[in-house]
Amino acid sequence: MKITMKTSCMVLASLAMTLSATAQFSYGSKKKTTPVTKDTVITKPVTKPLANNQVVAAPTVSDVKPTKNIDTTVVGGFNANNKRSLRNGYAFFSETNSRKGVKERVPLPYENLREEDALFSEFVWEEIDAREKINRTFMYQSYDENGDQRFFAVLLRAIEKDGVVPFSTVDDRFTTPLSLDEVNASLKGSLDTQLVQNVLDPNVYDTSIIYNTNLAPNPDSIYTFRLKEQWIFDSKTSRMYSRIIGIAPIAAIQIGNKVVKRPLFWVYYPELRTSLAKAEVYNPRNISSRITWEELFESRYFNGYVVKSTLDNYNDKMLNALFKDPIKRLQEGEKIKQKIFDFEQDRWVY
Repeated sequence: MKITMKTSCMVLASLAMTLSATAQFSYGSKKKTTPVTKDTVITKPVTKPLANNQVVAAPTVSDVKPTKNIDTTVVGGFNANNKRSLRNGYAFFSETNSRKGVKERVPLPYENLREEDALFSEFVWEEIDAREKINRTFMYQSYDENGDQRFFAVLLRAIEKDGVVPFSTVDDRFTTPLSLDEVNASLKGSLDTQLVQNVLDPNVYDTSIIYNTNLAPNPDSIYTFRLKEQWIFDSKTSRMYSRIIGIAPIAAIQIGNKVVKRPLFWVYYPELRTSLAKAEVYNPRNISSRITWEELFESRYFNGYVVKSTLDNYNDKMLNALFKDPIKRLQEGEKIKQKIFDFEQDRWVY
């Protein structure tokens, strides 16, 4: 009996010592784990092996974002100075800054020509060289309240502001219309995209859209204008008429050591007459007696040389393709003019 009491006291003492030892450490409660059933599948993320010599770039954290810039330079230098005068620039008190008298001009309507009355009709293509003295008004480099005074600038304003539709030079029958952006692109060159390294972050590249001006025409190189005309002899009035069908500016582009002439676009002349009637032509003798561009073309106050016609032209080729000698081309062009003039004179009886 004594031995039993003694052993029980020893067991109680050892239990008290273990409880006091475990009470010094506080273990958190264990999380409940969901038992894995037979239908549960545990997968690990699959990583693809790197190829040979492949370098993994370290991720960079940056707030710099790539930007996109587009060149908005004025097209070809035409109509660049669009500033208007803040005071009356004329000594006449009746004239204002807007010059309403010029803007209200309208062209005279054409006389009605019937195809049944046409005894003679031919198409002629002429080119006006503004370097000639009689044609120097086409390149009058001045600005007034109406803007740039060069004739090509007048064409651009008619397309931009008056809604005149330009046409592609794939043919001269006005089959493919062009937009204003396409005309501007042809004047500024071809679009070119460049990636420029950002100044703030070398890992970011900005996109810069510029115009490659290697094939862009120089503003001073657009001094030639091609006219498509139809000469008609009307039996009802016994008169020869010249009606302009279209106008195409031609740019001389320097490619290496060779100068290439390229038509830019065609403009239908009957649609252009309203805009030309509101633009005045420079008069070197008297600035107060100026005429409009519409009157200049209708009165034929210019000199042009023939580059193509439908007279004896079975292959429908330009004169430069038929005659390599430039002197021979000029002589052939004068012969075409003389044939048209002789047809009208032969109708008269003296």
